[in-house]
Amino acid sequence: MSVPQKIKLLKQEIKKTIFLLEETDSFYSKVCHNELKLLGKSQSSALIIAQILENYYTCLETLFLKISQFFENSLDSNKWHNDLLDKMTLDIEGIRKRVITDRTHKLLIEIMRFRHFKRYYFELDYDWERLDYLMKRYDEVRPLAISDLNKFSGFLDDVSGI
Repeated sequence: MSVPQKIKLLKQEIKKTIFLLEETDSFYSKVCHNELKLLGKSQSSALIIAQILENYYTCLETLFLKISQFFENSLDSNKWHNDLLDKMTLDIEGIRKRVITDRTHKLLIEIMRFRHFKRYYFELDYDWERLDYLMKRYDEVRPLAISDLNKFSGFLDDVSGI
């Protein structure tokens, strides 16, 4: 596959990710306006919010991994999740622009940490104070991440001449 074809494929991955993030956001909004109001800050609603946060970050991380592989970034195998997120902030001269801003990075770190916690937390009672904090971070990062991905997609247009 030629480089222009690979760039087109990566752009489609970005487009698909943005679509999935927007679907997640739509579901999140429905949950906040319906289930959360109906159920209150219950165990059931906490599980729904926790799953949304996990899915959101995993969707982004999957794209970041594809971007990293495309640009042949090496990752520290012992802490590749952190390393991957950190590398998305790098503007590598002559290779690629940064994928996300420092602000987006800072917000995503919080959600990534929660995602890792959730994967190994087998209890069903989440701390609503912590979930409220994460929901605020999520509300802030959603438009920033979409904007960052669109800018990076524009960079891919520039380098491919599309």
